[in-house]
Amino acid sequence: MPHKPCTVNDDLPLDARSAIAAPLLRGRLWPQLRRLGRLVRVVMHILGGLWLAFRIDAVRRPHQPRVRVAAREWAAQLLRILHVDIHWQGGLPAPGTFLVSNHVSWLDIPVLAARGDIHFLSKAEVRQWPLVGRLALAAGTLFIRRGSGESAQKAGEIAAHLREGRSICVFPEGTTTDGTGVRRFFRQLFDAPLQAGATVQPLAIRYLTEEGAADKQVAFIGDDVFQRHLWQLLLRDRVHVSVVNADPLSPDQYDDADTLSRAAHAAVTALVRYPAMSHR
Repeated sequence: MPHKPCTVNDDLPLDARSAIAAPLLRGRLWPQLRRLGRLVRVVMHILGGLWLAFRIDAVRRPHQPRVRVAAREWAAQLLRILHVDIHWQGGLPAPGTFLVSNHVSWLDIPVLAARGDIHFLSKAEVRQWPLVGRLALAAGTLFIRRGSGESAQKAGEIAAHLREGRSICVFPEGTTTDGTGVRRFFRQLFDAPLQAGATVQPLAIRYLTEEGAADKQVAFIGDDVFQRHLWQLLLRDRVHVSVVNADPLSPDQYDDADTLSRAAHAAVTALVRYPAMSHR
């Protein structure tokens, strides 16, 4: 038999029809209206960030103190709009720390940026993203083209920032994953902390379901497009993320970038594989 659509009987009194229709509307229409409302808030927040970046001359002077404070506050507000709950395990990085993290989503950057004064190394494509790329530039992000042989030059640039007391976070997998494992690290970037004598802080970012399993729906991988990924994310009630620090690594204890990168990889992998707590 052909499927009959679910309708409200027109023969019922108006009050009865309203009582039946209201839950249907709440169940089907309300999530979409809420998503549209949150999208408007995100767009307004991005436009507000661009206006603020222009007003405080952030693109030309991304390291001035008021820009750093504004970047942290902007990231924190974005996470509130997206309903991202963060559980931190570990203190703030000391100035001039070389942070090393696994990479799951574009959300990784605002998650970490809301925590402390951190600059990021990002793939060059992010600079071309509508609106967001300009904000990343204003926040002092460094960009690198994958597979272009820029790593050695970029390591020297990062080392200079570390010597100036700026903490830099890199995602040495060079790509994102679904959060269940850690790909091999590109060793060339680890020349930076060796050149600068900077402490290396391994950390793990884990997006988790209510039960404590890896939340693969948050992962930004493969052919994902930023706008489409954000649209799906706006339908979520909550996003749970855990950020865990490992013990810091001293560059004095490692002979070269290869041994240092392997030690950092082992530390991040152990954190990603460690059982997580349920959020229920």
